[in-house]
Amino acid sequence: MSKDILAVIQSNMGAFSKGQKLIANFILNSYDKAAFMTASRLGKTVNVSESTVVRFAAELGYDGYPAMQKALQEMIRNKLTAVQRIEVSNDRIGNHDILSMVLQSDIEKIRMTLEEADREAFGRTVDTILDAKRIYILGVRSAAAIASFLGFYFNLIFENVTLVNTTSASEIFEQLLRVKKGDVVIGVSFPRYSKRTVKAMEFAHDRGASVVAITDSVTSPLAAIADHALLAKSDMASFVDSLVAPLSMVNALIVAVSRRKNSDLAQIFGELERIWDEYDVYEKVEEEAELES
Repeated sequence: MSKDILAVIQSNMGAFSKGQKLIANFILNSYDKAAFMTASRLGKTVNVSESTVVRFAAELGYDGYPAMQKALQEMIRNKLTAVQRIEVSNDRIGNHDILSMVLQSDIEKIRMTLEEADREAFGRTVDTILDAKRIYILGVRSAAAIASFLGFYFNLIFENVTLVNTTSASEIFEQLLRVKKGDVVIGVSFPRYSKRTVKAMEFAHDRGASVVAITDSVTSPLAAIADHALLAKSDMASFVDSLVAPLSMVNALIVAVSRRKNSDLAQIFGELERIWDEYDVYEKVEEEAELES
């Protein structure tokens, strides 16, 4: 359903049964919490049966409760404030073991990402990057960690990489000033989506560059702009963004690109090893252990 689920609920309020109205009112008033409740828990919260909740989802035109829940989650993911995210995550975790809950959630996000991954889109993205005259990588706020990780390894693989500094909006466009056809701009953003990243990708697209989005959904504003989109599931643990699946997707991208440049990489890393050794970059653990023995 493309229409806002809250608007659908509101417009159908007169046709709902008494129990369905209880569900509807709770969702309208507390959609941030309802989106992450099971059908059973939502039913208990408003004092109706689980089957009533399931029928309510069908009444709205969804195949089942999970489909309605997914629609709610997609709608609100970019709207939740940090305070709301804390409240929702506290409700979800409850008295459960936090470590287990968070790690299991991350495992689930990687599993879902793998199941839904578009291999052809991934392959086209790799081709586009390898053919690029220049590569720009952009990610702000928590997504900056993903962008920085990608930039670190791409700078070892390619000679033409710019990790865009994101201190201010004006600096982003100054660094993208010479972007043109034949270049690739990789934008990374997850809910809550960064306006700076979206605007920068629009700018690059208008200049004729190929645009790659690393984001969470086809409904992401980045995906709407991109020539290629790599989708990885994200989630929230309190106010913290879970970026485990996006990082795994970026790992796959780095490995895929490096394998295509295998012969060049051997020479590059051979030279790097000599430099690292000459300037004592890494600890020589084995040698130290031998000296101590």
